[in-house]
Amino acid sequence: MDFNGRSGEMAVFATVAQEGSLSAAARALGLTPSAVSRIIARTEQRLGARLLLRTTRAITFTVEGEAYLRGARRILADMAEVEEAIADQGVPRGRLRVSAALGHGRQAIVPLVAAFSSYYPNIVVDLTLGDEVVDILGGEADVAVRFGHLPDSPLTARKIGDTGQVLVASPEYLQRHGIPQEPEDLLRHNCLRFNFRRAEPNWPFIRNGKAVFLKVRGNIECSSGEALAQLARVGAGVARIGEFSVAEDLQRGDLVPLLEAYNPGDREPIHAVFVGGSAMPARVRVFVDFLLEHHQI
Repeated sequence: MDFNGRSGEMAVFATVAQEGSLSAAARALGLTPSAVSRIIARTEQRLGARLLLRTTRAITFTVEGEAYLRGARRILADMAEVEEAIADQGVPRGRLRVSAALGHGRQAIVPLVAAFSSYYPNIVVDLTLGDEVVDILGGEADVAVRFGHLPDSPLTARKIGDTGQVLVASPEYLQRHGIPQEPEDLLRHNCLRFNFRRAEPNWPFIRNGKAVFLKVRGNIECSSGEALAQLARVGAGVARIGEFSVAEDLQRGDLVPLLEAYNPGDREPIHAVFVGGSAMPARVRVFVDFLLEHHQI
């Protein structure tokens, strides 16, 4: 690669971010550390802004550096896609970065990825399971599977399913603390809650056809539905989580459904989120189509 042009500078900068140091980036690119340093300095001089802060131990990015990195990753990915599409006459191929929540990913997305790969062997699926919200516009993923109602954004979202919510606790916990008979009884229970920003602070119920919202309390919060289900199984408290994540526990009797007469029957949508438009890579299009056709939850 020619590192003298702007795309070459972007590639060097993105590699530094990926490898975590100038020396590691130099090894990955087949350059010397001084050459990498000169390229970064040249980029900063042209832009008139400091992009990196370097110490003997680590590098950190300035605000301008973070913005440049997001743009560089997107541009480099677009360039690679254009070249791949022309070289392979539009055959879907290349690396597809997919992000999914831990529990849902293990139960629903992993089996689909296995089937998808048999249909499209030229696509390398780079699957990350975790409950953090990735920056798709910044190039951290090509497709993210997300739960709940989505904020306005320039991204494209396709609904691939939905799931209901259920209130659960273990038989052992209920034996120690009693079975709640109405929503207000939960004020005397340890309620296990989500800790991410989009989580609702109150739990919804329905009584006499009217919505009731209860502000519950507890001493454990978590970002993962799978972890909350596990905490409920070991008797840590009462959890309100997606039906899909506890279906087998309810079948086995490891968890017990609670206050079903007050369940509002709300459904949480599941979307595939990606950068759409005419320039959408073929590998993204075929994967989203595959999710729409085969996703079961």
